Amino acid sequence: MLAEMRIQGLGVIDDATLALHEGLTVVTGETGAGKTMVVTGLHLLGGGRADASRVRSGAQRAVVEGRFQTTIDSPAAKVASEAGAEPDEDGSLIALRTVTADGRSRAHLGGRSVPNAVLSELAEQVLAVHGQNDQLRLLRSGEQRAVLDRFAGEPVLQVLANYQRVRAEWVEAVRELTERTERSRELAREADLLRHGLGEIEAVAPEPGEDVALVEEARRLADVDQLREIAAGAHLALTGSADGDPDAPGAIGLIGEARRRLSAAEDPALRELEPRVAEAVAVLADVGGELGGYLDRLDADPARLEQVLARQAELKQLTKKYAADIDGVLAWAEEARTRLAGMDTSEEALAALAARRDELAAELAELAVALTEARREAAVGLSEAVSEELDGLAMAQARLEVVVQPKPAEAGDPNALQVRGKSVHAGPEGVDEVELQLIAHSGAPALPIHKGASGGELSRVMLALEVVLADADTVPTLVFDEVDAGVGGRAAVEIGRRLARLARTHQVVVVTHLPQVAAYADRHLVVDKGNAEGGLTRSDVRVVADEQRVVELARMLAGMDSTETGRAHAEELLNTATAYKLAQARFRRKKPAKKKAKSGK
Repeated sequence: MLAEMRIQGLGVIDDATLALHEGLTVVTGETGAGKTMVVTGLHLLGGGRADASRVRSGAQRAVVEGRFQTTIDSPAAKVASEAGAEPDEDGSLIALRTVTADGRSRAHLGGRSVPNAVLSELAEQVLAVHGQNDQLRLLRSGEQRAVLDRFAGEPVLQVLANYQRVRAEWVEAVRELTERTERSRELAREADLLRHGLGEIEAVAPEPGEDVALVEEARRLADVDQLREIAAGAHLALTGSADGDPDAPGAIGLIGEARRRLSAAEDPALRELEPRVAEAVAVLADVGGELGGYLDRLDADPARLEQVLARQAELKQLTKKYAADIDGVLAWAEEARTRLAGMDTSEEALAALAARRDELAAELAELAVALTEARREAAVGLSEAVSEELDGLAMAQARLEVVVQPKPAEAGDPNALQVRGKSVHAGPEGVDEVELQLIAHSGAPALPIHKGASGGELSRVMLALEVVLADADTVPTLVFDEVDAGVGGRAAVEIGRRLARLARTHQVVVVTHLPQVAAYADRHLVVDKGNAEGGLTRSDVRVVADEQRVVELARMLAGMDSTETGRAHAEELLNTATAYKLAQARFRRKKPAKKKAKSGK
């Protein structure tokens, strides 16, 4: 959950700290006081687009900081860990977003600078912001399908995963068959060139690293006299002359003499040096032996040199045409063999590929049917659940219908699939189009929600969906930005009750202008517009309770904060909301016992 948020230099808010409740927190205030800046701050914390125009006039930057309480094994903690972020001492995660007056933006998580995308990933796990833009997204078919799949859960998601796996193979088979058929002549020419190149390489049969080894061998054969002179001189310096000439002692003999003198010394300090000299004698003796062996093997071999030079010429012909070195040539050959395997344009190869395509298409069609059926079954449940919620939101005669229909394929559609005798478009999310339709009242036709619902009704449909989807939603914090717009009267009270019910399983933050909704809050925050300083309005955020809360609710009741009637009405709203929440809490405690009694019958 989001425990606390601090806003600095954002819009009309100079510096404010919001302590949020784990249940329902409402944010109220006069028009223009800056309530929307709270939601803007949450969008920024969620990696949303930075807008320099939101930076407070005269401020160098806007800063939004949030403290999220998470568990060690939560998805949010995993996102933070992968980004190298570290939790605070109490285990919470500190997220911070800075926007400068010139539009530059920086993000931090757990004390580490991170890309904005990391905050977006974190927000997907902990935060869902719903506002007017979200209502507009709900009008899109893709979003409506996502809502249905979210409600259905595993029965749909498992089939969808299998469908997507088979579809990827089918799309690749269709693409490859089309490419081989349409480009058969071009592919045949390319295949001939590849075969010719492979033939040349196989005829030479190079070995990995052979060109490097030959260069070293050729250099050694060409410089044999110089190398013999160097090796012989070094050997003589180490071992001395072969006839034992005392005037030409070797290094081994001289160091051996030093070792004998040290070992015969009476001073322990000198004798202690003898083992180290002995090690030097052993090393030099090994080197001398290796030099002797090198000299024995170092013979002039003009014939071998000629063979090496001829082999180098063969390899050079390959490195001129195919790669910079022999290892590259061998890599080219391996890639050419792989490409050739996919270039077979013979009738047999094309027939085999077509058979594979048809096999995958049949399997995909079966999965598409299963996915459609699973969605239609879930659609019935979603329709009934949302319609029941609408009944409590002063839309008693309204009913939501969730229509699932396969999308017909258009002419020339590369993803056209035959399903039960019909050509449909097999998209990555299935073959279905999902549409939410609203029956406004008994006898009215079912219309798409963008045609059949007013602004206020659309808000209530969205809230009803959130209530229904609450159990399926793993995001712990839900934010509603004036979801009650265009609503009043009894419907407003029911919205407050629904939000209070949501707050039993989620942290809910609501920006509202309705006292009927604000009365159900567990914590009430008020954004106050202060006196202008230097021509700039300055707002602050404060927590109200008891009498102050009554005054705020009375103000929201058409500015009745200075009247006894307004205060009495506000107190009545609070008492009604409190009684409802207490009744819900008692019902929740009793509910497990009832389930147990039923199961025992």
